[in-house]
Amino acid sequence: MKRLILIAITITLLIGCTFEHKPFTAEKHQFLKNKPLLPNIEKIEHKSEIHEMILTDNYHWMKDKTRSNKKVLEHIEAENLYTEQYMTHTVGLQSELYEEMISRINETDFSIPYKKGDYFYYEKREKDKQYPIFCRKHGSLEGAEEIILDQNQLAEGKQFFTIDFLVTSDDQNYLAFTVDTSGEETFTLIIKDLRTGDFLPDRIENVVSVCWANDNKTIYYTTDNDFFRTDKLFRHILGETQDTDELIMEEKDGKFYLDVAKTLSGEFIIISSGSKTTSENWFINADDSKGIPQLIKKREQGIEYYLSHRGDDFFILTNEDAVNYKIMRASVNDVQSEWQEYLPHRDSVEVNFFLFKNFMILSELQDAQKRFKVIDFISGSEKYISPSEEIYSLYIENNSEYNTDCFRYGYESFTTPYSIYEYDLQSCKSRLLKQQDVPGYVDSLYVSERIFATADDGIQIPISLVYRKDLIKSGMPNPFLLDGYGSYGDRNDPYFSSVRLSLLDRGIIYGFAHVRGGGEYGKKWYEAGKMLNKKNTFTDFIVCSEFLIEFGYTESEKLIVMGGSAGGLLIGAVLNEAPHLFKAAVADVPFVDVVNTMLDSTLSATISEYEEWGNPNEKEYFDYILSYCPYQNVKRQDYPSLLVMAGFYDTRVNYWEPAKWVAKLREMKTDDNPVLLQINMSGHSGASGRFDFFKELALEYAFIIDQLNLYR
Repeated sequence: MKRLILIAITITLLIGCTFEHKPFTAEKHQFLKNKPLLPNIEKIEHKSEIHEMILTDNYHWMKDKTRSNKKVLEHIEAENLYTEQYMTHTVGLQSELYEEMISRINETDFSIPYKKGDYFYYEKREKDKQYPIFCRKHGSLEGAEEIILDQNQLAEGKQFFTIDFLVTSDDQNYLAFTVDTSGEETFTLIIKDLRTGDFLPDRIENVVSVCWANDNKTIYYTTDNDFFRTDKLFRHILGETQDTDELIMEEKDGKFYLDVAKTLSGEFIIISSGSKTTSENWFINADDSKGIPQLIKKREQGIEYYLSHRGDDFFILTNEDAVNYKIMRASVNDVQSEWQEYLPHRDSVEVNFFLFKNFMILSELQDAQKRFKVIDFISGSEKYISPSEEIYSLYIENNSEYNTDCFRYGYESFTTPYSIYEYDLQSCKSRLLKQQDVPGYVDSLYVSERIFATADDGIQIPISLVYRKDLIKSGMPNPFLLDGYGSYGDRNDPYFSSVRLSLLDRGIIYGFAHVRGGGEYGKKWYEAGKMLNKKNTFTDFIVCSEFLIEFGYTESEKLIVMGGSAGGLLIGAVLNEAPHLFKAAVADVPFVDVVNTMLDSTLSATISEYEEWGNPNEKEYFDYILSYCPYQNVKRQDYPSLLVMAGFYDTRVNYWEPAKWVAKLREMKTDDNPVLLQINMSGHSGASGRFDFFKELALEYAFIIDQLNLYR
């Protein structure tokens, strides 16, 4: 029955089209006559032994943790120049795409204000400026605007500049914020006196998370070590120097990372230590600036639990005997006694929650769709917030007030721009506060849907699609961009993208394959695509690609695939196994050298990642990882065209992984298709400025459009 439905959907899509596939431009004809010369990449044999096996890596020399090796820097410069030269014939297209992207944003815009204390906080963006300006008004929204931080001024003269934490003290007199100026995700904590406008002399390096105690002069913060693992918690008093700060806690286990935060109630500081599978928590009374952390429950392998506070109780989300989580309750005064069940486990519904004084927002995930249930503690009533679209995303928005009857949430879909709603507990109604304004966008021109491919083991794999209604010419397979991720249990729900319109308006269908290893169907879906089940992620994606071709959505010569980070691992693996399915691929900061990275315990995430991929120091996991690792399995075969993007200061996926992979692909492949590498002077998430980021996207989109020979 499902197969008949899918055929009907496909037939429905095969309706008139206003798009044309035009011939090559003159610039491309000229380019094909004068292709740039490939960088000359030296091979230097490097051998290592593990489990009585010799691993040979001819491009190991590219690995430079100091990021100062002259030979490596020259190689990166040569690769970037080659990519620039190769893409010269698309410069006009890149410029056109960039202008389109800019035209779809309001360069001057304001966020929805949120209330904290006696102030309303918001951020604004101004024309031609890369970064936001953070502001507030006292008393009401009609008050005078006070600029508390202008990121554009702070970023002046810097190639990269991002702000992570930004939080005021309870009395609203001080602003603590963290900045990174390299992309390496190494943050410095800076404190500003909002009464005088002066920056305090306090400077704290390598900060990851921050929160204020209630005395308005004590700050709790966590720091990274030399391996970029968050392992220490300190207490800082305003006016003191970092070397005098009190060390509160140190996490010795390399799989665990520390975090610190204050409950929305404002009564407790929560300290968390967590790995990919296990967690442990402590609390400190936020009024006690010299408090000693009190343990909630000792860690137990495989057991996760997370805290929130209301009144006399901690509410606790845990997976103990509950794969989809359940909610427990424990007395603040006797937290180590037996916890009481508040919401039992359900086999088909994964839960999470957000807690206010008078109500709880229960997040329920079922059949790859999320909805919110509002539980009123006062009246006992329960109401659902359930959007009407077939596929969508829901988010908890910025909710800064604990004692309130209103809850803010975000909503978007492939065709609905990001929208912020406020739900009122008394009226049981949602009110739209703001929707992302996209100049020129007409939502009725686009349609989204979800289809399903069947894996070899019978599992149905969702594929979410968005395209123009007038897209498809009868009987003609369509240009198609298929995206994927499938790791860490991360859910990849449909989201609106104004820049994506540049692809849709050129006749390209965009799809996302919700392969196993993600979190779309909860914890079981995740477990089915990790560790010794990781290959399900790759075979699911291949099955999705084959399905799209079989049912006429596209064909191999028009199918381009993309993925970033662990999604880049996915792309690398499927290119090795089924290169014939694809015309081209885009890999952003791709995690492609899994074996060598997971054997290097000095890298930032390696030890903690043992619980995602397995520990290759154990032969069973080594053999399994080796069998799918993209870098290790590059073959002497034809490969599709490939654009690889990387960040020089990326510490999650270090630049040498994609650089080595590109070199090995060029060495082994048997075709003339281009393999391009662009290494930007940024980190894992790309450029920090919004306009610089659009330029990076314009390059990627130009590559995709060029590979498809699509011109308007």
